[in-house]
Amino acid sequence: MPESSEEITTAEAADRLRAGGVTLVDVREQHEWDAGHLDAAVLVPKSRLASSIEDAVPDRSAPLILYCGVGQRSLVATRALKSMGYADVVSMAGGIEAWRREGRPVAEPGGLTHDQRQRYSRHLLIPEVGPEGQARLLASKVLLVGAGGLGSPAALYLAAAGVGTLGIVDFDVVDASNLQRQVLHATDRVGMRKTVSAAQTIGALNPDVTVVQHDEMLVADNVARLIEGYDVVLDGTDTFETRYLLNDAAVIAGIPVVHASVFRFEGQLTVFDPPDGPCYRCLYPTPPPPELAPGCSVAGVLGVVPGIMGLLQSNEVLKLLLGIGDTLAGRLVLFDALAGEFTELRLRRDPACPVCSDAAVEAREAGTPLPLPVPSPADDAVFTLGTARPA
Repeated sequence: MPESSEEITTAEAADRLRAGGVTLVDVREQHEWDAGHLDAAVLVPKSRLASSIEDAVPDRSAPLILYCGVGQRSLVATRALKSMGYADVVSMAGGIEAWRREGRPVAEPGGLTHDQRQRYSRHLLIPEVGPEGQARLLASKVLLVGAGGLGSPAALYLAAAGVGTLGIVDFDVVDASNLQRQVLHATDRVGMRKTVSAAQTIGALNPDVTVVQHDEMLVADNVARLIEGYDVVLDGTDTFETRYLLNDAAVIAGIPVVHASVFRFEGQLTVFDPPDGPCYRCLYPTPPPPELAPGCSVAGVLGVVPGIMGLLQSNEVLKLLLGIGDTLAGRLVLFDALAGEFTELRLRRDPACPVCSDAAVEAREAGTPLPLPVPSPADDAVFTLGTARPA
């Protein structure tokens, strides 16, 4: 209940607003306003009250109702305005929180619900994200190819960030040896399909996220279907054949691919998004012989390395979805866990690339079939991080 004549209840405020002839003033800060405010209110933050109120309400005899979060700042602001000569001004006790609890309408910027504003409140504080950016994330679709060492941390953080749809492609089951690094899964899920395990973890973390389970191997016959409709593809694969297939289909579909790979204590990361940078075939025209690129089951990997690289992949995905920052298209980041060092290399498109070059685009338009065959391993290539790299 109001403690003085300087306050009115939310019910009284609603009655006065319906009757008209009163100005509703929100004295909170911009980020609070962006998270939800009352219709027909004007924003005059308490921190700028003295310098801004006359622009918003030049008539000092006009009746005003002030509100804030819970009614404290608006009460202080009411007294300040009275000292400035505003004669008819009151504070709404309980503020917007009381108004909301009573079921009264609140404008929801970006279409976010109250629970979503609470969950993503730290995103809403960032000007580069805000309600509109968060709404964009909720409407976005990301395909994770692999629910293993890279896909696990990426899926967790993309789900936590509120990416609305996560597709997960994986045909494997959870094995005890996965648990050292594949943090989507748990001991009691050994033997469970990885897509099912991933969906359970993501659903428990964020009910806003829809998980589309693709319990199948990515092959030439289904790659175009699997990536269709997604905004970004996150490559968590561990075979060269799959990487080439995914690259070719994504270039044709115009979908950026955030790629990473790991080898023991090392990782590498880039974004394939022609024409802004090269594609996978530009960077690795030929794979290495199998003996020079053993998988984790043969060579081993420090569990935290795919975690680090998967989180960096998530960062690139979020930048692409929000349209902010500079992506790693045209740049390759190398990570050395033992030295604690990152190295960046500049990348260029291959003008003769059979997939992303101008000539390749023209050939496709003329009817050249794809996908292209996976190139044969090259014995004379230079290899790094378990992956072929041109000398």
